[in-house]
Amino acid sequence: MSDGQHDHVIRWAVVLAGLIGAAGIASAAAAAHSGAEVRLLGAASAICLANAPALLVLGLSGRRLRLGALCAALLALGTILFAGDVGLRAFLDRGLFPMAAPTGGSTMIIGWLLVGMSALFTRRGK
Repeated sequence: MSDGQHDHVIRWAVVLAGLIGAAGIASAAAAAHSGAEVRLLGAASAICLANAPALLVLGLSGRRLRLGALCAALLALGTILFAGDVGLRAFLDRGLFPMAAPTGGSTMIIGWLLVGMSALFTRRGK
């Protein structure tokens, strides 16, 4: 990944952190005020509110983590798939596509594993 592509992904990590954080708060509020499918909205909220700060940190860390852009992309994609699928199931009684939530969950797991591994590959002097 070139430096320009890397910077673009990292910038979008911060944008997505804000959007995903807002979605987490909104789904928590909807769960608090809804009688139906509260469990689903709670799960979507928890995933969003766990991953939004991680995306923010990855975005703000810039190029210090060699795998930071990949980690951010995986966490963002996984969160969108998982929370999007669960949210649609709660509100519309249908998901994004078959296996969207498990695919998103697996993608987030890989992203988090790479976050841990990225500490072994930090860039010095940046």
